[in-house]
Amino acid sequence: MNTSLLHIEIQDFISKNINSNTSELLLKGMPFDIVDSKLIIEQIEAKKRCQKKLPTWYNTEQIYYPNRLNIEQTSSEQTAKFKADLVSGKSVIDLTGGFGVDAYYFSKQVNQVTHCEINSQLSELVKHNANALNISNITFINGNGIEALKRIDEPFDWIYVDPSRRDDSKQKVFLLSDCEPNIKTHHDLFLKYAENVMIKTSPLLDITATLLDIANVKEIYVVAVNNEVKELLWILERNFEGDVNIKTVNLQKSNTQRFNFKFNDEPEASVTFSEPLTYLYEPNAAVLKSGSFNSVSSLLKISKLHKHSHLYTSENLIDFPGRRFKIEKIISFNKKAFSKERIVKANVTTRNFPLSVNAIRKKLKVKDGGNNYLFFTTSHNDSKIIIICSKVV
Repeated sequence: MNTSLLHIEIQDFISKNINSNTSELLLKGMPFDIVDSKLIIEQIEAKKRCQKKLPTWYNTEQIYYPNRLNIEQTSSEQTAKFKADLVSGKSVIDLTGGFGVDAYYFSKQVNQVTHCEINSQLSELVKHNANALNISNITFINGNGIEALKRIDEPFDWIYVDPSRRDDSKQKVFLLSDCEPNIKTHHDLFLKYAENVMIKTSPLLDITATLLDIANVKEIYVVAVNNEVKELLWILERNFEGDVNIKTVNLQKSNTQRFNFKFNDEPEASVTFSEPLTYLYEPNAAVLKSGSFNSVSSLLKISKLHKHSHLYTSENLIDFPGRRFKIEKIISFNKKAFSKERIVKANVTTRNFPLSVNAIRKKLKVKDGGNNYLFFTTSHNDSKIIIICSKVV
């Protein structure tokens, strides 16, 4: 950690050039002799990446930023806030602390947080940033989180772990057995020292397969931000052996969409099928990732268009964890029928349909955008149809 980067004139330069072309800046050279120009460029690029993802850090003076990879791997403020709302009690230990965003929000929820980070430089700068952010209830340990847990040898209300999803050659991995620390290896150790454990994993992880590998899972949160799944949160509770609750969350600017179901109920959940009725529903990304295709129909009492289409319909408008549409017209999929509608611009979606969006646009000569929404899908009697819709806000 080069503290010269925190000099006022250098910090001002970083802020004033946040939107500058960094390659051009590097070619021009920096007006400072006390620090390497490349380090200033790294700070500019890292801070820029925090503008939307970590606005609290971006808007706080004297923040020292890590390399770009650490910024990419850290939780966003939206997801960190969400995780913090799930914990309670007096103490949390974060075994894989990283840039400290999760620890920062945990510190607002409990009395004491322990932040473990094996990278000494990262641990040092996170400690510095905590002071800049006026946070005083985080203890920083530079070292392996598993070894720190054993050495402390005291109970915590919660253990939080975000296993590294990079292998020795820095390539991305997502299977639990390939991540570090290995959750299966240390499962019993976690539950020895905490009643509750929260594990953050890649959204690519297969839920069904992973449940065969991890015991004592009480809840799984599928967390999306603006309809993009960002992470899976596995909540373990000591001695828990009941049904696993799957909780889907889509965090948006104006509201949060939620849908919950029991994992073991999904295969046998009652599904009704129907032709498109008055309203059409498209599940958000968190619901789709959760695999709750039968439960959506059963619990919300709406019909599905086809077993593999994952589109739903009803006569009356309901609250729904996804997008809602008013069906204006239904036509068969053929060029002649579509040309009669005189639609030259529309938002196109395919579900259980043999052609891609690009192929459809080319075939029907439809430009992107406008207020028309076209769903190309398969009905429950296996007919290929086009559903013409308007969006319901």
